[in-house]
Amino acid sequence: MAKRATLTVQQWGNSLAVRIPAAVARSARFVVGQPVELSVGEEGVLVKRAGRPKLTLAQKLAVFDPAQHGGEVMATYRIGAEEL
Repeated sequence: MAKRATLTVQQWGNSLAVRIPAAVARSARFVVGQPVELSVGEEGVLVKRAGRPKLTLAQKLAVFDPAQHGGEVMATYRIGAEEL
């Protein structure tokens, strides 16, 4: 069964905002940083996921595996045309 909530539109700077309750966000599989698409129809406003969330640098580093990605991220010595 779909989660539903009755909410109040609030002022947020020059825009309007609605907070998505945690239970509804989980049901919709929304996470922090989730890109969403808004569309307006006869029924009202539809909010749906639009791809994957962008990871922060900390999140990217947390999942980085040097063994899988070829070892060191940066060489510590000069290579090729860099040699003087």
